[in-house]
Amino acid sequence: MDRRSVLKVAGAVSAAATALVAMPRLAMAAYSDSAFKAKAAGDALSNLYGANATTPSDQVRLKAPDIAENGAVVPVEVETDMDAESIAILIEKNPSPLALNADLPAGTQAMVKTRCRMGETTNVTAVVKSGGKLYTATKEVKVTIGGCGG
Repeated sequence: MDRRSVLKVAGAVSAAATALVAMPRLAMAAYSDSAFKAKAAGDALSNLYGANATTPSDQVRLKAPDIAENGAVVPVEVETDMDAESIAILIEKNPSPLALNADLPAGTQAMVKTRCRMGETTNVTAVVKSGGKLYTATKEVKVTIGGCGG
């Protein structure tokens, strides 16, 4: 290998590394600081979507345990057959109710899974934005051992 080939490879590696470092900034571009810091679920929805008027829908399927033995790791899954633009999960009595907001590219299967922390028994609400409207499903999850400092 001559010097010129080594410099070309080094330049390509440097450009790739720079692109990887920039990726998290691109992914965080739509992050709504005010929505995640809101202390009430209604405020979080207003900050996230500009409105908090929702419609309950049986097309939004929310899976969460009836009883969470450990509030530090509560599995939550939201799925819908609607053409969803985004999915959010709100945990009503948490210090910051907005637990997750996922923007979905067109044509993506509308399903998210996560594990949330819950300090006490509360309602978990899934919000699906589809066609400019907000659709919800809510389920009460009972927590026996709190995960948010309890």
